[in-house]
Amino acid sequence: MIINLKFDYNTLCQKVITEQLELHQIKYTKLFFGEIKLTEPNISEKIETLKKALSAYGIEIIEHQKTILVQKIKDVIREMVFNENNPPEVKSSIYISEKIGHSYGYLSNTFSETTYTSIENFLILQKIEYTKQLIINDHLSLTEIAFKLNYSSVAHLSTQFKNTTGITPSAFQRIIKKRKAIQST
Repeated sequence: MIINLKFDYNTLCQKVITEQLELHQIKYTKLFFGEIKLTEPNISEKIETLKKALSAYGIEIIEHQKTILVQKIKDVIREMVFNENNPPEVKSSIYISEKIGHSYGYLSNTFSETTYTSIENFLILQKIEYTKQLIINDHLSLTEIAFKLNYSSVAHLSTQFKNTTGITPSAFQRIIKKRKAIQST
């Protein structure tokens, strides 16, 4: 038997981090997604064991300021794209800069310098990943998906999807339907 799963990466990561902090008896408060303030002094030994425990889940503690800022940008983009409700009505550049508290130009330069790609490209990749999830799990039409992800049209979504994946969203839908039909027999 095959089961299909739908999960939220943000919720999953938050749960793992919370469980590990509590397991290692580290007192903390959450500040921002992916940012935690430790509320007890001199716990470097606990932090080392926490680093090892989190690495088993592919989570790492980052210390370099630019890397931290890039991670915040990625987290805000994922929060914006994978929002179960509709995404914000403002332009993504305004949303990101207001959420992080720096000018978009500074954020864009730092992101490009560190990742060798642009914020816009990362945003497109996240939208396409979410589009794939919605096609696989939610049985939404392409029009509904385009609206949900703030695309100006289905054609715009289709163009970005094809440029990123090499196939159209319609072809991707057909592939998923065929796979499901084969799996159910």
